[in-house]
Amino acid sequence: MALDAVAVKCLTGEINKAVTGGRIDKIHQPERDEIVLGIRTYAEHFKLVLSAGSAHPRVHFTEVQKQNPITAPMFCMLLRKHLGGSKITAVRQAGFERIIVFDAEGYDELGDVTTRHLIVEIMGRHSNIILTNESMKIIDCIKHVDFSVSSVRQVLPGLQYEFPPEQDKLPLIEFKGHLKYEGTGGEQLSKLLISQISGISPLTAREIIFNAYGCADMKLSELKNTEPLEKAVRDMAENVTENRFTPCIIKDDGAMRIMEFSAIDIRQYGGLMKVEYTDSMNRALDDFYSGRDALERMKQKSAGVTKLLNTLLERAYKKRIILTKTVADAGKKEQYKIYGDLITANMYNIPEGAPSAEVQNYYDPQGGVVRITLDPSLTPSANAQRYYKKYQKAKTAEVEAAQQSRLNDQTIEYLESTLAAVENCTGEADINAIRTELAGEGYIKRGRDKKNRKAAESKPMHFISEDGFDIYVGKNNTQNDYLTLKLANSGDLWFHTKAIHGSHTIIKLGVDKKVPETTIRQAAELAAYYSKGRDSNQVPVDYTQVKNVKKPNGAKPGMVIYDNYNTLYVKPKYYESR
Repeated sequence: MALDAVAVKCLTGEINKAVTGGRIDKIHQPERDEIVLGIRTYAEHFKLVLSAGSAHPRVHFTEVQKQNPITAPMFCMLLRKHLGGSKITAVRQAGFERIIVFDAEGYDELGDVTTRHLIVEIMGRHSNIILTNESMKIIDCIKHVDFSVSSVRQVLPGLQYEFPPEQDKLPLIEFKGHLKYEGTGGEQLSKLLISQISGISPLTAREIIFNAYGCADMKLSELKNTEPLEKAVRDMAENVTENRFTPCIIKDDGAMRIMEFSAIDIRQYGGLMKVEYTDSMNRALDDFYSGRDALERMKQKSAGVTKLLNTLLERAYKKRIILTKTVADAGKKEQYKIYGDLITANMYNIPEGAPSAEVQNYYDPQGGVVRITLDPSLTPSANAQRYYKKYQKAKTAEVEAAQQSRLNDQTIEYLESTLAAVENCTGEADINAIRTELAGEGYIKRGRDKKNRKAAESKPMHFISEDGFDIYVGKNNTQNDYLTLKLANSGDLWFHTKAIHGSHTIIKLGVDKKVPETTIRQAAELAAYYSKGRDSNQVPVDYTQVKNVKKPNGAKPGMVIYDNYNTLYVKPKYYESR
């Protein structure tokens, strides 16, 4: 769900009311394309995130705390120079576009009062954050757009800022007339609205149609009376113009994950989705984006590790095919020995230079005849020795290939479990912990530690069950070993998905040795959620006492065996960690 102009109008009004008259006292740049402003008013202190990320561009107040780089990027330093201590005089939406302009009044190098404009363009991969002076001349921007990127509009320091070209559409708030109903009839009616009216998202367009006809997924061919639709568009335009908004988030009623957000009331889903109303558009955006943006950032930061693991797995899969073929070929070894014996027994009957020989097979109970292929350049004795060497080679290869196959299967098991652990990472510290683990196993080179930088420590996830029991979930194989082999006592309960890669999960019993069924189920749901079976409806989870879990000698991190267990089938469920 992208921010449409309707949501931006609601959002701008809230931000303008909250921070106008406040001063910018902190400026940080935690990500390459993201700025966080600390704004202090007489009554409150706000943290405002401005993101030009192509995946989730946005502007909203946030409560999420991100780690900032030790050395501030150049654009951040420039913003501190021009906006630090400035007073925000207005926050406004440019036209009815997805553009928010912050007007800030401060002092220049000579001590004169001047106005700067911080412009946030929320336009997908073309999103940008631009700082201009009083006359709208660009001082700098977080993304430089030159002729190689766009031949229509350049955004570079020193150029005069120009708003993006207008679309050949009518803004929603200006709609007062009629729509054009052109097409073959098979098109979705929502697409017709979007093609003629600017500032609305597909969700808003479908809601307009629902308000008109009680059905959101109508086609143009099903349209009989156009007046209800045009009235619904005019009503929506009036509500937006008069700032009558109803911020809400739409959740999947089963998984309770936030699927969409809106500045208007959403009724089109009926009972399929759960609509929760929020006290502000800012709250809706923060709830929606905090999880999704963190997931997207983690995908970017873990891309290198994921690519490495996939490459190693691909090699291991190919090696498995080769070893399987080697073992299959070695199954012919006894035939080679028989051929050598038969050639030796019939050496006086085989002429030199013969390409083959037909001899009686003494090993056949029926006494049949077998044809043996020979090398004409070798004597019969040398041909017998050739088959004996093939026998010895196949015998040695079978033993070695079987051993290598076991080791390769262990490698595949470990790499697949590590790849599953990458999905459980919640911060850069978790990714670094997996890199350290891979370096310890010899898969990557161990990097040098940078001086004067304290690396954040990756810790297992900690949950408190409904009955007050501590539940721990490992994020990687090293943490899994720590939980199972060091943190847990022999009587604690251990959980793991059955034949599915996932995290080790522990219930610490403490003084109370009797664990309620609700806590056991909650731990099983967590084990299922932090596994490769997360998207399944029913996941088998084995659980047993820690004393029944053993780590074989020489096993890779996270690899254990267990017995005397029970199996519980649960639906994966997300819980907030402590």
